[in-house]
Amino acid sequence: MTYIVTGAAGFIGANIIQGLNARGIKNIIAVDELNPADKYRNLADLEIADYLDKSEFLTAFSKGHFGKATAVFHEGACSDTMETDGQYMMANNYRYSIDLLNICTEHHVPFLYASSAATYGGSDVFKEDRQFEKPLNVYGYSKFLFDQVVRQRLQDEANTAQVVGFRYFNVYGPRESHKGRMASVAFHHYHQFMEANLVKLFGEYDGYKEGEQKRDFVSVEDVVKVNLFFHDHPKKSGIFNLGTGRAQPFNDVAKSVINSLRKIHGHAEMSLSDLVDERLLEYVPFPEALKGKYQSFTQADLTNLRSAGYQEDFLTVEQGVSKYMTWLSENSDFLAQPM
Repeated sequence: MTYIVTGAAGFIGANIIQGLNARGIKNIIAVDELNPADKYRNLADLEIADYLDKSEFLTAFSKGHFGKATAVFHEGACSDTMETDGQYMMANNYRYSIDLLNICTEHHVPFLYASSAATYGGSDVFKEDRQFEKPLNVYGYSKFLFDQVVRQRLQDEANTAQVVGFRYFNVYGPRESHKGRMASVAFHHYHQFMEANLVKLFGEYDGYKEGEQKRDFVSVEDVVKVNLFFHDHPKKSGIFNLGTGRAQPFNDVAKSVINSLRKIHGHAEMSLSDLVDERLLEYVPFPEALKGKYQSFTQADLTNLRSAGYQEDFLTVEQGVSKYMTWLSENSDFLAQPM
């Protein structure tokens, strides 16, 4: 059995490889573009059979160089929502995905891929339905457009094997340090607190009190579990939200980061108000540049995911962030300063 993971040295790709390794699977073809080169750290403790640059992979795969592939986990993409080069974004995220899907269709290979909650953009309803999809940037549009192709093919029964898209919400967890400014809030809070004994959050905005804007924060641990669930059920296809179904405020993230680190260093937990009073948590004015471009609330509708049979509970922010802070504290080799 040969597994293929694109974006293998990236955040979710590397965690999927770790999940496959935990099942005893090592015959994995890792595909990526090592830029920056430090991403290799995400693969250094994992077991793979071979590595290919994304520029040479499609041709090799189309020619059957890897034999019969068991599944493709397509996590490779430019995930920078601030990227303004539309030509690059569409070539990298849309056209490359189309080419890979075509090969998987031709060779009857299950195709599980990363979509994004950015497809919803300006919507306040987060359900996998065309009427709620309003991307606000070219990244969101690149994911949205590929989802439309997948929908049409599933409707026309044009695919020969399983095709599953996962609309990731705010994912956090191990192996994301290379993402720089696009790393999770929890990762940035960790660095802020370790450097200055202080975490900063946005103040009041959009009808929300300071630090009370809410997002659906999902642990990469749960993301891997959902990917592997669908791999284990190859007759299930479709596009599914992948969040917790539970919006939590940024205050919960900051509080969990600070208290988890305090606990690691032998200090007692503190309430939110005490953290503010002790100046361990500070609110800053909401940036003018983000006004009108910021999602103050996201929450995955899990109706379709649950209907597909995935019934496991998702980690709360408090549970997931605590585990993540322990990992960060014990794995300094993976750390890089956020850009």
